[in-house]
Amino acid sequence: MTKTRHFDHILLFVVVALMGLGLIMVYSASSVTSLATMSDGLYYFKRQLVWVITGLLAMLGFSLVPYQKLEKLAVPLLGLSVFLLILILVPGVARDIGGAKRWLRFGGVGFQPSEFAKLCFVIYVAHSISIRQDRIRNFMHGLLPDLTIAAVIFLLIYKEPNLSTAALILGTYLVLYFLGNGSLAYLSAIGAIGFIGIFALIFQAGYRVRRLMAFLDPWENARTSGYHIIQSLVAIGSGGFWGLGLGQSRQKFFILPERHTDFIFAIICEELGLIGGIVVLIMFFVLIWRGVYIATRAPDSFGFLLASGITAIVGLQVVVNIGVVLSLMPTTGITLPFISYGGSSLLFLAVGMGILLNISRYGSSKHAVEEARATPFSGQFNDPLTSGLVRRRQP
Repeated sequence: MTKTRHFDHILLFVVVALMGLGLIMVYSASSVTSLATMSDGLYYFKRQLVWVITGLLAMLGFSLVPYQKLEKLAVPLLGLSVFLLILILVPGVARDIGGAKRWLRFGGVGFQPSEFAKLCFVIYVAHSISIRQDRIRNFMHGLLPDLTIAAVIFLLIYKEPNLSTAALILGTYLVLYFLGNGSLAYLSAIGAIGFIGIFALIFQAGYRVRRLMAFLDPWENARTSGYHIIQSLVAIGSGGFWGLGLGQSRQKFFILPERHTDFIFAIICEELGLIGGIVVLIMFFVLIWRGVYIATRAPDSFGFLLASGITAIVGLQVVVNIGVVLSLMPTTGITLPFISYGGSSLLFLAVGMGILLNISRYGSSKHAVEEARATPFSGQFNDPLTSGLVRRRQP
C-alpha cells in the first residue's frame, strides 16, 4: 500500500478555518446571553474554546493513526455506541433537557452518544460493505444485516427523541449502500419506505406537526411555531450584502432563539452579510470536495467507503442546517458543523476529519486513478473511473 509523505493540507486548512470562524461567531452570537444568564460574557466562548482545542488535538491524533486499524475495531465500536444509546434511555441516567434525553455526563462533562454513534456507524458500515462485495446485491446476506443495524441505531436515537439525527443515520446508510455498488432497486425501495416512515413519525408528535405547519406557512403562527423561521429570515435580510458588522447583530438580543447553536448561520448572514454567508458555503463546498477527492483515491474499498461516509455526514448536516435557516426545510435540531456551539458534535466531527486526513496519506492520486482504471469493479457503473471507486479489497 503506497503512502504519501503529507496529508491533505487544503482539508486541514478549511477545517481549522471553520473552527476559527465558529469560535468567533459563537462569541458574537452568545455574548449577550452569556452575560445575562451566566454573568460572564465569555462563558460559552470559553467552553467552545476548550472543545476546539480538544477537537484539534483529536484530529491531529487520528490523522497519525493508520485508518486500517479502525476496521478491526468496527464491531466493538458499534457495540459500544449501541450500549450508550440504550443507557441514555434508562430512567434517571440521562439529563432531561426540554423533554429530550440526549446527554450523558462523565466527570461533569456533557456527552451526546448520538454524535459518537454517527461516526461508529460509518466505520462499521464501511467495514461491512467492503467485506460483502461479492454478495452486496443479495437481500439476505448483503443488504439485510446492515439494514438491521441501521434500523436499530435509527430507533434508539428516535426514542431520545431525535428524529432529525435518526434520519441522518438512514441517509448516510443509503449513500454508503449506493457507493458500495448496491442494488438500485433495493436502494429505491429503502429510500421510499424510509421517507414515508419518517413522514408518518412526524405526525406522532404534536411539536413536529407544528414545525411542519410552520414551514409551510410561518406567518400563520408567527408568535409560536413560526417564530424561529421568521426571525431567522429577518436576521438574514437585515444583513444585506455586506452585513451589519461583526458583533453588531440585533437578533442576538433575545430575539432569535438558538442563535449560537442551530441558527448561528442566520447571525453570520446578519453580521457578515450575503458575502459572509457565501464564503461559509464555499468553505463547506471545499471541505466536501476534498472529502470526495480523498475517497476516490483511497487504496482500498474500506478507505473509500469510510472517507465517503464521513464526508456524507458533514454534507448532509450542512444541507439540513442551512436549509432550515433559509426556510427551505422544517425546523430540526441539526447543528452547523464546526461552527455551531456544542462540544460533542465538534469533537467527533474533528475525529472524522482526522481519519480523513490519515486516509489522504495513502496512495498518490496518480497511483489511485491508474489502479481504479486497471481494476474496474464489476457492477452497475460503466464509466472506467467511476467503476473503480469501490475497488476490491487489497491483500
